[in-house]
Amino acid sequence: MIFLGHCLLVVATVRLGLTLLSYNRVRSLVTRLDARQCASMGELRRVAWGVAAAARFVPYATCLTQALSGQYILAGQGNESTIRIGIERGTGEQLKAHAWLVSDNHIVLGGSIDGFAHLVDHGSR
Repeated sequence: MIFLGHCLLVVATVRLGLTLLSYNRVRSLVTRLDARQCASMGELRRVAWGVAAAARFVPYATCLTQALSGQYILAGQGNESTIRIGIERGTGEQLKAHAWLVSDNHIVLGGSIDGFAHLVDHGSR
């Protein structure tokens, strides 16, 4: 319950930050922690579960909000991760973007990358 409460606080804070500040400013705050080690699969699953569960209670907790929140939580544990941003292929007139949290080539949050063109990665630092 404590971990879930922590996740809820982080997701809500990141969501508020994205509303009031620029993405680059929020990302700089999220990545200020020194993260150099790889997380275990158990840690990745725990963060994925906690962030996804907390996001259900935070309005407009988009994929970007969840990815930044997960990156912050992992970095707080000293674990390195990357936010991957892409756009959906063949969307026609509407551009559809998506964000994933990736750690050691494992997708932590965001679902499948299939059907998306990779644009940029933003690492822990």
